[in-house]
Amino acid sequence: MATMLAGATLFDGAILVIDATVPCPQPQTREHLKALEILGIKNVVVVQNKVEVVPKEKVVENYWQIREFLKDTILSETPIIPISALHKANLDVLIEAIEKHIPTPKRDPSKPLRALIARSFDVNKPGTLPEDLKGGVLGGSIIQGVARVGEEIEIRPGLRIEKGGKVSYEPLYTVITSLRAGDVSVEEARPGGLVGFGTKLDPSLTKADSLAGSVVGKPGTLPPTWMTLDLEVSLFERAVGTVNLVKVESIKQNEVLMINAGTTTTLGIVVKASKDVVSLRLRRPICADPRTRVAISRQISGRFRLIGYGVIR
Repeated sequence: MATMLAGATLFDGAILVIDATVPCPQPQTREHLKALEILGIKNVVVVQNKVEVVPKEKVVENYWQIREFLKDTILSETPIIPISALHKANLDVLIEAIEKHIPTPKRDPSKPLRALIARSFDVNKPGTLPEDLKGGVLGGSIIQGVARVGEEIEIRPGLRIEKGGKVSYEPLYTVITSLRAGDVSVEEARPGGLVGFGTKLDPSLTKADSLAGSVVGKPGTLPPTWMTLDLEVSLFERAVGTVNLVKVESIKQNEVLMINAGTTTTLGIVVKASKDVVSLRLRRPICADPRTRVAISRQISGRFRLIGYGVIR
């Protein structure tokens, strides 16, 4: 769920795939729909897959289950496209629906660069000579502005520093040395799709996704870094993703919650809780604008389940 939420923050639209061979909704389907609602992703096409596996009557029955499930949601008017991915049946209709219902947004290239980082790598093989080392690589999506080779960038929250028993984070500054969109090297990149940023960073700083969840942008234009959060909280009536619909209880002091903001996933300890506002001390900081929506999950039966969302005050 944390991975799905992190990835979904990069989307302009989504395809919600539902299995025609099982009753709808399944727990994961409810969870994914709630995630789309929290993130404000309204451009969605619903796909009813595996229609070749069951009789026509079951496909029709499943279709009406889906329609009933969606009727009081943001997807009440969304088309449901029956397909067989295995036999590539109805894919032309699906593509037409995507073109119609998930339009490419208009972008303002004059805005300062802002990118959300989902991965980070050390691309050097063991035994590489010092003079042949390549700088750290970041992977993610540009959400505004234009990235250009040779430009300086800032990375937040940045480098974790522990001193005198206290932990702080300092922004990193580096230069874009290369850009890759797919398998193509480019001189500049714009919003849409995933982009790889080659940098001059020490590769030890980017290995094993250590900078995943960071925000990249033009120096001096990034949002603040939050070590503590005050959230205006909206809780669901039932936890999402459980087989049995578990009632969501109020958030309690000292409870540990999982917070998803942008591509960042972190844990927060509740230091103060009221009905509508919760204060958290984060184990890992996030970089986000005030009024940003974040997803809130609680551990239920050993797994974190979505229970609501919060807005940064």
